[in-house]
Amino acid sequence: MKQHVTREIRRWVAVCLAAAALPLAACGAPEKSKNLISQEKEEERIVNLFSPMEKTDPDAENVARSASDLTVAMAEEALGVSVAYITYTAEDHRDKTYDDVALDRARSNMDDLYLLNPDAILALGAEGRLMDLSGLESAKNLREIILTANTVDGKLVAIPQEVVAYGLFVNKDLFDQYGLSLPETPEEFLECCRVFQENGIETPIGANRWWLETFVFAQAYADLYNGGNTEAEISALNSGEARYSDYMRPGFAFLRTLIDCGYIDAEKALVSEAIEAERPDFLAGKTPIVMAYWGAANTETAYGKTDFEMQVIGFPSSRGQIPVLSMTGIAVGAEAEHREDAAGVLDVMTSDAALQLYAETNRVISPSKNVKVDCVPVLRPLNKRIEEGVYVLGSNAGMKVEQWGNTCLIVRDLLGGASVEECMAAFDALQDASLS
Repeated sequence: MKQHVTREIRRWVAVCLAAAALPLAACGAPEKSKNLISQEKEEERIVNLFSPMEKTDPDAENVARSASDLTVAMAEEALGVSVAYITYTAEDHRDKTYDDVALDRARSNMDDLYLLNPDAILALGAEGRLMDLSGLESAKNLREIILTANTVDGKLVAIPQEVVAYGLFVNKDLFDQYGLSLPETPEEFLECCRVFQENGIETPIGANRWWLETFVFAQAYADLYNGGNTEAEISALNSGEARYSDYMRPGFAFLRTLIDCGYIDAEKALVSEAIEAERPDFLAGKTPIVMAYWGAANTETAYGKTDFEMQVIGFPSSRGQIPVLSMTGIAVGAEAEHREDAAGVLDVMTSDAALQLYAETNRVISPSKNVKVDCVPVLRPLNKRIEEGVYVLGSNAGMKVEQWGNTCLIVRDLLGGASVEECMAAFDALQDASLS
């Protein structure tokens, strides 16, 4: 998931080291150390984990963070190491994104473990900066979809703790109030937005600068991933026989319509962080539709507590409501200072035992084929489609043109006023570059 929180950087490791140095600077070096025990004590093994820190309401429990912390604690106890968190989140749209900072840190070998978004995984994997994790014991239990998304140049370079499924979060009470069925197709979705607007809901869709590409993926790749010819279609795209722009055009034309009709506030979306901008109006019943990831339905820091009936459904497509799946993942720096300890920590964190604990705590789809957890009722429509095998991937390492990050950026161009054809030209340029 793209990160959607304000900056909160934990620097306790550096602070502790600095504090430890103060007595020496003040008093000078003693003639002879009087603390032989501390000198002989084995040096503590520390693994540095770079990740975002989700913004929380002080009175709300951050379930997602708690789930991850539980698995970290399992690794620390099993291996006798300490995991130090180094975190970053962008203050607003003018700041460096989490991805930008993660790429800089990984390229400079500043940390050992990195929680990465799909575009960063593919970029760093292609540069050879991430360790091959296929030899880990936990890798044997991964779903095929995880291997598809995170294998770069034959190497498994990241393992997630959950499958990130995106869907539409809808205020079912408002749909019922205006006699609307939950939309299956783009045409039905547009009709719902028209009815809402005619009844005084000025902007039916709450949007941000990160996740509108989910609409595009659902329409672009509904047939590619569900038509029984996936491998051949991707091969045609990689060879240049087929054009990404032909797949993407319907989704971008759809977004253009949503913007032109005023169903999305493009100016607001272009500068809005995920969830922060649209959450207040959605919870207040002023906006009937937002888009978010699976885990947002489970935590009060997002949409886990509403005063109305909420349902999470797939995005409109030619094949009906369709979820969009994307893979964040935890990676180990190929030249990390504590590379072996970091790999061991990740192996424990992504073991079936740890993933069972994580999934039960956070109620998410597990990357392990051996772990299943019942989802909350609001997620059942989305989960039903996933269990039926109906979904599209927002990230696929088998495609030569990286999908998630590039599509997000080109959607921002659309929000900023670019035409659909200008956006398609951007995809053609990316494809041409990949072919050369």
